[in-house]
Amino acid sequence: MRTAFAYFLLTFKPFLQGLLVNATLWQPSASIQSLKMRAEIIRNIRAFFYKRNVIEVETPSLSQASATDIHLMSFSTEFIGPHFSKGLPLYLQTSPEYAMKRLLAAGSGAIFQISKAFRNEESGKHHNPEFSMLEWYRPGFDHFALMDEIDSLIQCILKCERAVRITYQNAFEAVFNIDPINASLTELKKLCEIHGFENIAKDEEDKDTLLQLLFSMIVEPTIGQDRPCFIYDFPASQAALAKINQENPKVADRFELYFKNMELANGFNELTDANEQLKRFESDNQKRTSMGLAQVPTDHNLINALASGMPECAGVALGVDRLIMLALQKKQIKDVISFDIERA
Repeated sequence: MRTAFAYFLLTFKPFLQGLLVNATLWQPSASIQSLKMRAEIIRNIRAFFYKRNVIEVETPSLSQASATDIHLMSFSTEFIGPHFSKGLPLYLQTSPEYAMKRLLAAGSGAIFQISKAFRNEESGKHHNPEFSMLEWYRPGFDHFALMDEIDSLIQCILKCERAVRITYQNAFEAVFNIDPINASLTELKKLCEIHGFENIAKDEEDKDTLLQLLFSMIVEPTIGQDRPCFIYDFPASQAALAKINQENPKVADRFELYFKNMELANGFNELTDANEQLKRFESDNQKRTSMGLAQVPTDHNLINALASGMPECAGVALGVDRLIMLALQKKQIKDVISFDIERA
């Protein structure tokens, strides 16, 4: 009898455990108390902008175009309906940036948005395919003025010290004793080999891919540990949607904010030149083709908005979930959102 019962347990225990796990997946991944605190933080974020007369806006999550950046992967779907019986390809937005810039070109003035963003990437401690993003734009600001405002918001939410500012070049040189702006591909491959990334680097021919690898894996853990840290003056080749610096064309007017091993924000002195922006989109798609990735339709609505005259401004995207993780001292993103991807 004991043998039969032991056999039963051995056979059905994994099945029963699976049932128990599945039976609890309906529950939120974050505690109700954490979700209440999240709601309070988001209310405080909105209050921060209301006091500064920055208008809250909403833009579509679905678009006929998406980010061409080779490091961003979009979710795609298709609309079947009136006038589109053969189907209209659509993308879930990786950021509300393009639509918000169209509002700026239309005369909105300073605007902000707290929205869902979607990226077909990894899920883990700091990542969920669907996440909350705070994005705002300040006509008349350059990227340094915007850093000041971000600093005020971060201090308000996290009760932390004022952020420090370090150039990308200085942060890189402090760790590797090599100038990242002028380093050769061979030098970067050698660095990767020294730090255990030889398998990734040996066939890589793109400098920026190696720079980003070294920066994210080796440099980032050395910055922003005790207080927030802005890294600015990124290489011009990593400008994305930022202006190239007028005084030093080798760097872009771009910054990122780091704190306690998390990248919190990515901001620019925004590019307003339609022709230059179109060239960058086309260059991205050429890189996609060379890498065997699908091309992404160029957002001509954005290009036309820039051509019509978008005001000089600075803008930034900030990860709301990561900010709340820091505020609540949580280690995983699932601990501050209602349902992570495994429970969605």
